[in-house]
Amino acid sequence: MKALVFHGPGRSAWEDVADPGVQEATDAIVRVDTVTICGTDLHILKGDVPEVAPGTVLGHEAVGEVVEVGADVRTVRPGDRVLVSCITACGRCRFCREGAYGQCRGGGGWILGHLINGTQAEYVRVPHADLSTYLLPGAVDSKDAVLLADIFPTAYEVGVLNGRVRPGDTVAVVGAGPIGLAVIATARLYSPEKIIAVDLATARLDAAKRLGADAVATAGEEAEQLVSDLTDGLGADVVVEAVGVPESFEMCTRMVRPGGHVANVGVHGRPATLHLEDLWIKNVTITTGLVDTHSTPTLLRMLAAGRLPAASLVTHTFPLDRMEEAYDVFARAADTGALKVVLGEPQHDVLTVRTP
Repeated sequence: MKALVFHGPGRSAWEDVADPGVQEATDAIVRVDTVTICGTDLHILKGDVPEVAPGTVLGHEAVGEVVEVGADVRTVRPGDRVLVSCITACGRCRFCREGAYGQCRGGGGWILGHLINGTQAEYVRVPHADLSTYLLPGAVDSKDAVLLADIFPTAYEVGVLNGRVRPGDTVAVVGAGPIGLAVIATARLYSPEKIIAVDLATARLDAAKRLGADAVATAGEEAEQLVSDLTDGLGADVVVEAVGVPESFEMCTRMVRPGGHVANVGVHGRPATLHLEDLWIKNVTITTGLVDTHSTPTLLRMLAAGRLPAASLVTHTFPLDRMEEAYDVFARAADTGALKVVLGEPQHDVLTVRTP
């Protein structure tokens, strides 16, 4: 099959690799119909995630058709259209029993495109398939559903829930890329008074306004002043870091009010300074996190009901065999205006009906 293979920092190629096969009784093999590229994939290519070994197939988000399952798989079977989650869960370890699937110690967690071959391929092996794939309603479009493999649960869980957004809050979202935009969309579910989006790109700030941001600002002193002005100098109740660079994290800690929350979502490749000389007295809560995807079933129901604006985040589509071109477009988002880049084969109007 063809797959996008990582060959070390700055090097990858769409090339021939061996087809995956069932290795464990809990595996499923999925024929990939739709994938997307994550900002984390760009971090891997920059060398920010050294655990990814050269020769690894990248990608951790997909929609596809199950073509083979191991003997112990019970919830999906060949012919089912499924969402492949970015997080794999064994279901048995301490963390899985607590719903913290991202910290799975039973061979799961974030492994696809990280520790094992991922989804940016024509086929993918999905370990622990019963808890790591989700049947898709026939009415849900694949290019919308694939955004629930990672960015929407990440934004909702690590940004909105960890940040404890409540009705009447002022929420500042630093970074209006795909994750930041999904934070804005899901924060609105909690009726905040104001959402302020911060980014360097005008196109992304425009997208933030379309998704419900009440005010926008360019990163830097302008953004900090805007937050101060809109909160009578108090600071935002919740600040979400969705960039992953030291400067944005440190800016978030300056924007938050005493007793507020800073929810870090960004993937950081360099150390950031924690200014405890300023923060120790402010009762500030700072959270970090890898998504657990415990919210995926809820988000899927909301998507099917038309309550999540997933389609508005997709700006570019490509066939799978133009993977390298799609990476270039996504990596040059400031020039191309890319938000989410989705790749997939042409979809056909086929309805599969399962019988008991």
